[in-house]
Amino acid sequence: MSTRAGRSSACALLAAALAAVPVTGTAQGAAQAIFERAVADFEAGRIEEAAAGFDTVAELLPQQAPRLWQRGIALYYAERYDDCREMFEAHRTVNPNDVENAAWHFICVARAESPAAAVAALLPVGPDSRVPMREIYALYRGDLTPADVMEAAGDRPSGRFYAHLYLGLYYEALGRADEAFEQIELAADAQYARAGGYMHMVAEVHLALLQR
Repeated sequence: MSTRAGRSSACALLAAALAAVPVTGTAQGAAQAIFERAVADFEAGRIEEAAAGFDTVAELLPQQAPRLWQRGIALYYAERYDDCREMFEAHRTVNPNDVENAAWHFICVARAESPAAAVAALLPVGPDSRVPMREIYALYRGDLTPADVMEAAGDRPSGRFYAHLYLGLYYEALGRADEAFEQIELAADAQYARAGGYMHMVAEVHLALLQR
C-alpha cells in the first residue's frame, strides 16, 4: 500500500510480486487474470464480485496475501468488516510504516464495533513522509482536528486529495454522513485523478455508492 498508483500500475505490481513466488506459470497467470478482473469489478462498482476475486487471489497465493491491500478496501465496501480488519493487520506485517493501512483498519473496526474501539485498536506505524499522513494519523488517534489536517495538506494536489479522502472516511467511521459525503465528493473530483491514482478510483467508487 506504499504505492497506490493507477489500475495498470497496481496490476504491474502484482505481476512483479508473482514473479518472486515459487508457483507454476499457470497459477501465476490465473492469479494475475483474476486480480485484474477484481480491479475492474471494483472500478465498475461490482463490490461483491471484486471481493470474491481478491479472495481467490489470496487463496491461490497465500504467500502474497498480506500484500493485497486492494482486497482490504474491497472488503470494507462489501461490509465484511472483520475480514477487512484482519487484512489490514496482515498488511502491516509487510508494510509497517503506512498510515493509510492504519486508517483503513480504523474504519473497519469502527464499523464493526465503535469509533472508541477503533481508537483503542489503532495500528502503530513507522515514519510515513507523505503529506499529510502524519496529521491524518494524529486525527484518527484523537490528537488533531480536521482543520489541522487540511492546513497541513497545503496546496499540492496530492496532499489535498489524501486529506479529503481520509477526512471523508473518518467522518463515515464516526457516522457523520453529511460531512463524509462532502469530503468524498471533493476527493473524487477529476482534478485529483493523477495525484490519487488507484485511490482516486476508490474515491469515485465510494461517491457512486453514496449516490445510489
